[in-house]
Amino acid sequence: MASNNVTSFLNTIQQGIKPNMFSVDISFPTGTDAGGNKMDDKKTKELTNILCKSAALPGSNLGVIEVPFRGRTVKIAGDRTFDTWTATFFADRNMEIRAIFEDWANSINSHEGNTAPRFLPGNGSDGYMADLYVSQLEKDDSAGGSVIRTYKLHHCFPTNVSAIDLAYDSNDQIAEFTVEWQYSFFTAGVGNADKATGSKLSTGASTRDIS
Repeated sequence: MASNNVTSFLNTIQQGIKPNMFSVDISFPTGTDAGGNKMDDKKTKELTNILCKSAALPGSNLGVIEVPFRGRTVKIAGDRTFDTWTATFFADRNMEIRAIFEDWANSINSHEGNTAPRFLPGNGSDGYMADLYVSQLEKDDSAGGSVIRTYKLHHCFPTNVSAIDLAYDSNDQIAEFTVEWQYSFFTAGVGNADKATGSKLSTGASTRDIS
């Protein structure tokens, strides 16, 4: 039986995980927009990674089927659903980061023309979906921290790029906005660790893969 004292607690939790140690890496759709700009270049990925202020490790829900039986309710496992995923970004001085997400959303359904330049689900130059990786990092002696666990969100696309409020009295702050994605499902495990920008796998990271 484990000892109920501070030493045993510290030996078990170690340093825990820090919510401010994370990495978001987006594999943008390929191809170019009408102006010849690429979304899937290295500069774009680095920009979204470093300017992501907050995100979340994805959650999911297992449905419940309630069946009445002789005055009782028997509960049976139902189908799985996945929560909408949202991240918040700082706006850079050129507003390039916001323009990237507006361009992505516009390529799915254009503002004025009501057309769909990227009309196919999936990847490729005509596809509007992409894979997204969010990693929990460990603050250690490696630059940027080591990867403890990486979640891969499959078949993502943005459905909302939030407004940025402007006001004369908004002093001493940097503008920020949120982007909301839909995705089909997520997987998790050590096999995705190499997707975290500039980080290596943490020693002792859980090998329990979710597929």
